[in-house]
Amino acid sequence: MLVSPSLLSADFGNLDREIDMLNRSNADMIHLDVMDGVFVPNISFGFPVIEAVARKSEKPLDVHLMIVNPQNYINQMRDAGATIMNIHQEACIHLDRTIDAIKNAGMKAAVTLNPSTPVAMLEDVIANLDMVLLMSVNPGFGGQKFITNTIKKTIQLKELISRSGSKALIEVDGGVNNITGKSLAKAGADILVAGSYVFNSDNPAHTIDLLKSL
Repeated sequence: MLVSPSLLSADFGNLDREIDMLNRSNADMIHLDVMDGVFVPNISFGFPVIEAVARKSEKPLDVHLMIVNPQNYINQMRDAGATIMNIHQEACIHLDRTIDAIKNAGMKAAVTLNPSTPVAMLEDVIANLDMVLLMSVNPGFGGQKFITNTIKKTIQLKELISRSGSKALIEVDGGVNNITGKSLAKAGADILVAGSYVFNSDNPAHTIDLLKSL
């Protein structure tokens, strides 16, 4: 199991310390949630923070854009240091074109589905994706309760990936802990995003190891 701790739950007053901890940990990447207050009812951070994290991080940056018109920021996202550019299916009218543009810019392309968006919406683009992120909470805020239907969606997505011959990894974000993570691992998830479960624990590095062992 791969683990991508969500920086949204970190202590931003001690961001250097938090990134140092992640660098020393067995985390596989760092998940960055960018929110614009339009696509989701919250605002988080933008390019200056991403660039600062990229300078400090020894881990790949898994950037999740919860914004409208993500296609307008592809080159800027690459230049900021993103390894994976993750856009919402619901926010992108010309999804196929945008996926190609992300890959042509030298990043890995990922698409996120909100809890109410069926897996079938990716039928025609799945073969060109590096990753699919299933939201197991409604996006915009951390610390929400896990939506159990995500287990079924993970199984459905795994079947779609297998049927299409896609190499896409399945990532799940929202309400992830050792219990929900175990169910997701059994359903076929490859990457777990965990924010408050990691950063609010007494030993975040150990918590990351627990998730990786699922």
